[in-house]
Amino acid sequence: MRALISAIAMTAVLVCSAQADVNSKTWPASDEAAQFVKDTIVIGMLASPYGTGWTENKQLQDYFQLARDNGITGHEMTLAAADMSFETLLEQHSRFRAAMAEQPDKFVIVQNTRDIEAAHLHGKTAVIWNSQTATILNGDLRKMALLKDMGVKSIILAYNDIFRTGSGQLAAYNGRDIGLTPWGEAVIDEMVRYGILLDLSHTGSKTANDAMAYMESTYPGIPFVYTHSVPAGLYKNEADATPRGCYRAIPDDEALRAAKSGGYVSPTFTEWMLDGIWPDDISPKQAADMIDYYVKLVGVDHVGIATDDMFSTDLVVDFAKANATMYDDGGYMINAFNKGATGSGELAKILAAITDDLWARGYSNEDLAKIYGGNKMRVYAQVWEGISPDQFDADYPARLQMRQQLRDHFYSR
Repeated sequence: MRALISAIAMTAVLVCSAQADVNSKTWPASDEAAQFVKDTIVIGMLASPYGTGWTENKQLQDYFQLARDNGITGHEMTLAAADMSFETLLEQHSRFRAAMAEQPDKFVIVQNTRDIEAAHLHGKTAVIWNSQTATILNGDLRKMALLKDMGVKSIILAYNDIFRTGSGQLAAYNGRDIGLTPWGEAVIDEMVRYGILLDLSHTGSKTANDAMAYMESTYPGIPFVYTHSVPAGLYKNEADATPRGCYRAIPDDEALRAAKSGGYVSPTFTEWMLDGIWPDDISPKQAADMIDYYVKLVGVDHVGIATDDMFSTDLVVDFAKANATMYDDGGYMINAFNKGATGSGELAKILAAITDDLWARGYSNEDLAKIYGGNKMRVYAQVWEGISPDQFDADYPARLQMRQQLRDHFYSR
């Protein structure tokens, strides 16, 4: 039984990662849009564990260089998913840091929002560590302080399956959502104590709503977020929509609740989660549709962007297909893969084209600056540094102007 659980957990890690491809299409865009992306703080989401997403340091370095060249400031970056131990977290962390240590002048390990601004100013990559599981604590809440010092900035309570904290989305999809547990509450307490953001992506609805209720009653005013979750409501009326929809999508009421807390929701430009669409390459219009849906639902101040990027998915897709019975989603993901949905929109290759699309829909530069990074920065400042949203909003225009002046000076030398 233990071996089976480990195999299922490993499959979950691989499937989480089978969502993007460095071979994804580069979409044409205007020069103005490309420059806007470079001038704006842009924070994406990278889910690419060593060994299943990348194996050579150069792969990681080339990916980040392309991102820098195209104006991507930083990435919420997954170190652990599924049933991962603290020791596995350290192994993943060491692999990433070793690759980055070969180019020490190109990366900033983020501890506060000023680090993100500095990365943007100097053309470096802001690294914002994320864990998609609380199992990295190994049952020891004292490790939360170490995670804080390592730069882990957000944690998901339960990834897909059932854990000590509660249930993930796949377990919930199969009718096994146990809700937030007392241990889950204790984990949240320590996250709040150390200023680590509660991320509810991949979390079953009962567990997520229990966690939101716990936050609202115990820590009112502290935001929680969905760092990479597609909107279920956008796809429910698609002609080819599956009866149950994608289990990775979140219902509108959860997105609204996160926004009410002051948090944000970030759609992920991931093909196999686009229920009933499943394109060969996600288009800028489809990505813009997700952004636009969330903006109309929760407001422009509570929307971000994500991609769940990684590298070539060939081996991951082969593994998932060969072990389909181990991943109990009723064949949803494999059906999507069979229709060609093995990639996603890499920000470096698609964001400028998304910008053109959103401009055509009437979005202003201020709107896009919020969506691409400003809303995340506000939440980060509040959770990590205790800066109130009002104070952040009051200071933001001056900080924005100063950043632009410094950036103009830096690049004119």
